[in-house]
Formats: sequence, structure tokens, C-alpha cells
Amino acid sequence: MEIAVVGTPEFTLGFQLAGVTHLYHPEGDEALADTMRNLLTQKDIGIVVLDSANLTLLSDRLRSRIADSITPTVLGIGTEEDNTLRESIKSALGVDLWK
Repeated sequence: MEIAVVGTPEFTLGFQLAGVTHLYHPEGDEALADTMRNLLTQKDIGIVVLDSANLTLLSDRLRSRIADSITPTVLGIGTEEDNTLRESIKSALGVDLWK
């Protein structure tokens, strides 16, 4: 399984330096949504890392699909709080680890 990173070139730079090769730099909200839909269908991608600020730009329907996705697992990271990882762990384990 591979890791994919979606965001600005500045956001993906650290991942690129760490050896991640699947980097996506969509321009605009629609391109971001198309990229995420495409990544959700790829069988070789196990984890998608996304700037949490970009996660909030996606439609409710797509965010719901992302939250329900097991493979790939989508992780929103950044300065804004994201509950996607928290909800994924809670549904998988049945326990809220943040409490």
C-alpha cells in the first residue's frame, strides 16, 4: 500500500523529502474534489494525507464518503482541528481515545 499526499507544494514538500512519491497539487475546489474522488477508488493507495484546511472545502457528501472509507484511510492534518481520524478510530475500536 502506498501513501498519497494532497495539498499545496509547501504542504507536500516534507512528505516528498521523506520519500513519498504520490503527491497531488490540485488547483481549486473542483480539482481538489476530483483528486480525492480518484484517490478513493485507487486500490494501491492505503493512506491519503490531506491538509485539514482543504478537507473543509469538500462537499458534505464527499466528506461523509471519506469518513466512511477504510481503505484508503484519509488523514487530515494541519493547524485546524479535524475529527476524521478520531471518528475512524472510534468506529473501528468502539472507544473514543481522546476522552
